[in-house]
Amino acid sequence: YLEPKRVFHLTSSLLAVAFLTSFGSSMLYGYNLAVVNSPAVYIKDFYNRTSVSRNGTGLDGEALTLMYSLTVSVFAIGGLLGSLMVGMLVTRFGRKGTVVNSTVLVFIAGSLMGFSRICGSPEMVIFGRFVTGIHSGISLSVVPMYLGEIAPKNLRGFLGLVPSLFICAGVFSAQILGLHEILGKDHWPLFLSLVVIPTFIQLMLLPWFPESPRYLLIEKHNVHATIIALKWYRAKCNIQSEIEEMQEEQRSLSSVETVSVWRLILDPLVRWQLLSVVVINIGMQLSGIDALWFYTNDIFRNAGIPEPEIQYTTVGTGAIEIIAGLIGCFTIEKLGRRPLIIGGFLVMGFCCAGITLSLVLQVHLPFMRYVSVGCVVGIIAGFCIGPAGVPFLITAELFKQSHRPAAYTVGGSLNWISNFTVGFVFPFLQMSAGSYCYLVFCCVCLAVAAFVFFVIPETKNKTFVEISQMFASKEAVPETQGLGHPDQLKLRKMNGYGTLENGSLEFDSSSSVP
Repeated sequence: YLEPKRVFHLTSSLLAVAFLTSFGSSMLYGYNLAVVNSPAVYIKDFYNRTSVSRNGTGLDGEALTLMYSLTVSVFAIGGLLGSLMVGMLVTRFGRKGTVVNSTVLVFIAGSLMGFSRICGSPEMVIFGRFVTGIHSGISLSVVPMYLGEIAPKNLRGFLGLVPSLFICAGVFSAQILGLHEILGKDHWPLFLSLVVIPTFIQLMLLPWFPESPRYLLIEKHNVHATIIALKWYRAKCNIQSEIEEMQEEQRSLSSVETVSVWRLILDPLVRWQLLSVVVINIGMQLSGIDALWFYTNDIFRNAGIPEPEIQYTTVGTGAIEIIAGLIGCFTIEKLGRRPLIIGGFLVMGFCCAGITLSLVLQVHLPFMRYVSVGCVVGIIAGFCIGPAGVPFLITAELFKQSHRPAAYTVGGSLNWISNFTVGFVFPFLQMSAGSYCYLVFCCVCLAVAAFVFFVIPETKNKTFVEISQMFASKEAVPETQGLGHPDQLKLRKMNGYGTLENGSLEFDSSSSVP
């Protein structure tokens, strides 16, 4: 007979934690991506005036561009450093503990950037950007990990995409506040340091919520704290079955502690999972979404939008991000992960090709200017529906407790390295290839979509053990699926990652197969 399907409802505690962690951590990543765009002229002017007061001469154009480029790109360098620390931090402090303890970085960064003009120190701006990058590198991995572990399997997709929705909200809020009528001119130190407000709210409220139940049981072996945490996060229902599922995973990992990145890379049992994380995280950044922002204003300008109104058009693209993110959030549990990520990359690929085509033909066909604007909207919408958030969710789902921190370290660091590479290489690619540079991104998007289609199975509504067993079949390891009720099986011996070894099935003689 079939085991009745357990459906857990979204509780106020689950929703509160998803919103608090995303509002106080994930949103800051999106905010810091966009915050330096609108006040760029005024930040450069501050750097120049500081140089005059210190040295008696201003900076030449090349030195000024270099300092501003450092201000922008040092955020990604900090992000890479933060992502490399994730495995160590979540093992030592826990998932929630890492989110709470890392808030100190935001207060340091906010203070440095907020008082930089009063102190006449461009170094404070640059170092503040570096510190906030470290925080974003940590939170970009830890928040999806935390939410993926506290969520029941039928809500894991929805809660896993809440951080990406708040990242879009962070970009949008930076675009709104960065308008010249608000904070985009003389108030840029305040504009840069506003990040402390959401983090302060998070710091006041998040410590009252429990740690991840999976962390408490599997890594800390604290059954009492696990029961309390599950009662907090679940509606009034039987949590025994969920504890048993965690204990099954714990038994499969009894001989394995939290693995290092090196051991993860060398482990043949997670080869396909690791390759999947590498491909989707690199593909997410090499899809061209970051490079698009370099060219957006030119595309809008070519479409005939007046120069003073381009900043408002950019805000419009931020609103599209949020709408697309909401669509992804509310459809992922119905459609699954694969349709969103495959569909998102396909839309982005075709729109990248469309931008190249429209830029080449607009000399002869004026209406192609509007096609290019439509393609920009298509790339943004395609990205935010799936590729923006699903890679972080998939990283949590493809690995069990022992391998998950190392997997996030690999995925996060590759994400930041790819981000930095695109920002560094794209201007040269654009100079050499012109409008054809988007064909490179088109090929990347289509290749990632094909990889996901052929390699990554659907993980919707499956436990972490079930997902690992689906991947185990790629390594020609027997699966338990289709062998009747789970209680009719005894796992005599399980290998290090929890997949059944040859000859390890033994039917319980006390039960009969119907």
